[in-house]
Amino acid sequence: MATINPYINFNGNAEEAFTFYKSVFGGEFAKITRFKDLSSPEFPVAEKEANKIMHIALPIGKNILMANDVPESMGQVSENENRSKISISAESKEEADKLFNGLSAGGQIECQIGDSPWGSYFGMFRDKYGIEWTVDFDLKYKGQK
Repeated sequence: MATINPYINFNGNAEEAFTFYKSVFGGEFAKITRFKDLSSPEFPVAEKEANKIMHIALPIGKNILMANDVPESMGQVSENENRSKISISAESKEEADKLFNGLSAGGQIECQIGDSPWGSYFGMFRDKYGIEWTVDFDLKYKGQK
């Protein structure tokens, strides 16, 4: 079966955001490529863009969270965009609490984590980088009672 891996665009702070995400999820970056790594006569990179992230990847479980900085020449990313969220399915309430509390630090909680009317343990927030997340733990999907 195919896997789905979220890919996020940032306005120059992808490395900062991913260092924060790594502090919550753990693990190591699978890849970090800066724009200067790709600089060539065919693909010139402005000095102010050289150290920005062209691609960064953080494995989380069987998935990979990926991102890049959008070069200024391509315009700004709307950091208040709310058409999509990154959804995390936790393995336990403890893991859900840890991820919710860690990722929402400094952000804006939209729905405090707790028992939901539909039967799962759920919370929703926008992190300090403007990225929207949901955290869910559902016993029905984990084969537990």
